[in-house]
Amino acid sequence: MSEGSYRIPRLRYDALSVMTNTAPTGAFRGAGRPEAAAMLERAMDHAARTVGLLPEEFRRRNVLAPEDFPHRTKFGAHYDTGDYATTLQAALDAAGVDELRAEQERRRERGDAWQLGIGIASYVEITGFGGSEYAGIRVGADGSVVVMAGTSAHGQGHATAFSMLVADALDLPLERVSYVQSDTAQVRSGGGTGGARSVQLGGSAVLEAAQELREQAIATAADLLETAAADVELVDGRFAVRGVPGAGVTWEEVARRAHEEGDGLQVDHDFSQDGSTFPFGTHVSVVEVDVETGAVRLLRHVAVDDCGTVVNPLLVRGQQHGGCVQGISQALWEEFRYDEHGNPVTATFADYTLPTAGDLVQLETSLTTTPTDRNPLGAKGIGEAATVGSTPAVQNAVVDAVAHLGVRHVDLPCTPERVLGAVREAGRGEHDPWREPAAIFEDLPDLESVDDVEV
Repeated sequence: MSEGSYRIPRLRYDALSVMTNTAPTGAFRGAGRPEAAAMLERAMDHAARTVGLLPEEFRRRNVLAPEDFPHRTKFGAHYDTGDYATTLQAALDAAGVDELRAEQERRRERGDAWQLGIGIASYVEITGFGGSEYAGIRVGADGSVVVMAGTSAHGQGHATAFSMLVADALDLPLERVSYVQSDTAQVRSGGGTGGARSVQLGGSAVLEAAQELREQAIATAADLLETAAADVELVDGRFAVRGVPGAGVTWEEVARRAHEEGDGLQVDHDFSQDGSTFPFGTHVSVVEVDVETGAVRLLRHVAVDDCGTVVNPLLVRGQQHGGCVQGISQALWEEFRYDEHGNPVTATFADYTLPTAGDLVQLETSLTTTPTDRNPLGAKGIGEAATVGSTPAVQNAVVDAVAHLGVRHVDLPCTPERVLGAVREAGRGEHDPWREPAAIFEDLPDLESVDDVEV
C-alpha cells in the first residue's frame, strides 16, 4: 500500500525480520494498512512543508486522476476504480479547512497555549483479496425463505444486508427472509469474515444465488400458469402473465408446487472474485494541543470514505464510526510497551489506555460512490477502511498544531510526553524527524548501486 492515492515515480523498500521475545501480533482491523498509510501521509505532510505548500494543496497536485484507472502500482497492486480528488475535496469542504486555517493563524499570532492542528490523510485500502464465497437459499413450502452464507458476522449486520439483497431480488418483504450462519450442518463451506470481504464476496454470492432462484421460481410459476417462462413477470410479490390482467399465482403457490414435485426451490452457489478491491477516502481531523503540557484534545473528525455500492447505509455508517474510533485511539492512546527485559508493562487496562465516550467527539461521516467492476454488486469493503484513514489524520493534526514551533514529527501514539518532548527538542534546535536505519541495514546494497525495478 506504499503508493497510496498518489503518483509516485520511484519506490524502494528494504526490510529485515528480527526475532524478539515480545508478544506476537496478529491481524486486527487494518492489519498493517494504518501503519502503511501513516508512513506515506507523514511523508506527504513533510514534503508539503519542505516545498512551502499547504498539505491539502500538495495532495491535490499529486493524487491519481479517474482516467488513470485501472492502475497498477510499482509493487504490483491492481487498483480497480478510484476518484481520489473528489473524496479529498469533499472532506476539505465538510471540515471547512480554509476557516480552520484562519483560526489556526490567529492562535499562532496570539501565542495561545492551546494551538489548533488540522490533519489530512488520503488513503487507499485493499479488501476482498480475491477468492470465493458460498451462499445457499431455501424456500419452504409456505413461501418462507432462508439464506445462508459462509461468511459469519460478529456484529457487522450480515443478516440485515444479505436478507435485503434476497428480499429485493425475490420481490418479498424483508420479514419473510431469515439468515443462517456458522452452522456447519447447514452451511457447507465458507471463507469466513476477514479482510473486509463479506459483502463483496458473500453478498455477491447471495445476490447471484437469489437471481438463480428467481429464475427457478418463474419456471415453476410458468408451469402453474401453463405459459412460457418468458411471459411470466414477478411484480409486487406475485407471478403474473404479461398482458393478461388477473392471471397470476402467489409465492406460496409456487413454493408449494415446487415441494410437491421435487425438493422445492433451492440454490447452492459459489461466487469467485478476480482480485482485490481498493476502497479509498480522505479523513480530516482537528485537534487542540497544549504546548505547555503536550496534552491533545480531539475537536472534530471528518471522514469521507468510498466503498463502492452501498447495500445498507446505516451499517456502513456504523463501520465508519467504529473504524474511526479505533484509528483515533491508535493515534492518541493505545500502545503495547515493554521494559528492557521484554516484559510487558501494559498488561492490564489500568496501564493500557483506551478512550471513553468523554474522550471522543461526534464523528462527521459521509460517502462518495465509485463502484468496482470486480463483483456484480459494485461493492468494496468498509469494515477496516476508516481505521486506515483516521490514524494518520490524527497524527498529522497533532504535528500540524505545533509545526510552527519547529516540530516535524511525533511518533504514535501521540502521548503528552512525546508531544511535549518534541516541542522542547524543537525549542533547543535538536528536533529531527529523520532517523538513520538500524546498523544491520548497513549490509544492504547502497541505493545508488541498485537499478530501478518495476514489477
